[in-house]
Amino acid sequence: MHTVVVGTSGVTASDVLAVAREGARIELSDAAVAALAAAREIVDALAAKPEPVYGVSTGFGALATRHISPELRAQLQRNIVRSHAAGMGPRVEREVVRALMFLRLKTVCSGHTGVRPEVAQTMADILNAGITPVVHEYGSLGCSGDLAPLSHCALTLMGEGDAEGPDGVVRPAGELLAEAGITPVELREKEGLALLNGTDGMLGMLVMALADLETLYKSADVSAALSLEALLGTDKVLAPELHAIRPHPGQSASAANMLAVLKGSELTGHHQDDAPRVQDAYSVRCAPQVAGAGRDTLAHARTVAERELAAAVDNPVVLPDGRVESNGNFHGAPVAYVLDFLAIAAADLGSIAERRTDRLLDKNRSHGLPPFLADDAGVDSGLMIAQYTQAALVSEMKRLAVPASADSIPSSAMQEDHVSMGWSAARKLRTSVDNLTRIVAIELYAATRAIELREGLTPAPASRAVIDAVRAAGVQGPGPDRFLAPDLEAADAFVRAGGVVAAVEPVTGPLA
Repeated sequence: MHTVVVGTSGVTASDVLAVAREGARIELSDAAVAALAAAREIVDALAAKPEPVYGVSTGFGALATRHISPELRAQLQRNIVRSHAAGMGPRVEREVVRALMFLRLKTVCSGHTGVRPEVAQTMADILNAGITPVVHEYGSLGCSGDLAPLSHCALTLMGEGDAEGPDGVVRPAGELLAEAGITPVELREKEGLALLNGTDGMLGMLVMALADLETLYKSADVSAALSLEALLGTDKVLAPELHAIRPHPGQSASAANMLAVLKGSELTGHHQDDAPRVQDAYSVRCAPQVAGAGRDTLAHARTVAERELAAAVDNPVVLPDGRVESNGNFHGAPVAYVLDFLAIAAADLGSIAERRTDRLLDKNRSHGLPPFLADDAGVDSGLMIAQYTQAALVSEMKRLAVPASADSIPSSAMQEDHVSMGWSAARKLRTSVDNLTRIVAIELYAATRAIELREGLTPAPASRAVIDAVRAAGVQGPGPDRFLAPDLEAADAFVRAGGVVAAVEPVTGPLA
């Protein structure tokens, strides 16, 4: 099994995906253990002094003015975890919780948190044992960290609350730890706070969304090319010299992908035949511009994610010179903005894909295709309601594109009076990514059927490869009406698994 070694200087997006989705094992580097021990010495020295230090010998948030005596500090750390584990609503997905825990461990191992090495090792042991804390949908405002979600994880570390075992069954965390031979942690000064104070949930969801969207944008370029082909459109608008004079990198990449897919097609270039048209509709002609802008948004979001992956987010932090200083690095604004930005770009990509699907189904705009791609229009409805489903998904994506980060709501007796809502931005982006996958799947379903209905014209070799792969995946071709939902589900599974890109690249070479 793949092993991820956590050091003092952050982790990569690939590390996050390996732990969250593939169950990779985690090891702590010697440097990380040494940094943990050194920072802990500083915290212990401060804890022994009579002067109050925030997070070490004081209360938290609006209660930070109270100095806590040594005999109550262990109770204080337990209490902050118990009281902050106040999430509600449905359970969050296993991969999100694993990413959340792993990224908190990454910051702990930076040596800036003051957490003991044995606490970090226990976090790694829990992940390696396949134990996943029960984390709920609601409880984070994206500031002072993803507090409730991280608290539910810390509760498991203490052997309290509920968690999911490696068999998928939810049981008391104490039982699961005992079966795995893991001793629950007795938290000491600052450790409870250090386990809660991070942007780890929203960052983990950003990293996973970026990975999913990278594949989806390539898939959308392919489905757009197939729609252009099915509509007998022109590929001249994809010429690299046209995109070079508007030098957005994403636009050029999308145009190049479409051009590669369409190479060798007998269907393109017939837009001047029976019903001459000077130009294709915007949804066809401007596909690289819209998808390209989304690609450039991905690039910006990836830069933010990389910076956050290299960060140590905690408050207060232990500095190399021995100071323990308060800060505002837990504020989720940098991550929240790009999560919202991605939801906007995804909604627009879904919207333009739906417009192309609608053109394929409309006999007045499809240039010779049967109404709704039906076998016997009137007796058969064809893909009419598949487009309804696609339209409903697009409409929801537009609602999900409303930024969460534009909102703020004060908490903690006005001490935490401006928050990022980054967790909410991440949660709705996950729904957007799911919806976009389904939208691309429906366009692909319609475009492959439409190409097969163009008798006498041979599609591009790459298009043929996609059609063959789609059919092999259980998505049926043209014919009389049938129970449509299974076909759509199979198309969705095909796109979700990266089947579009896998089918095309042996013909086109790697897509950009």
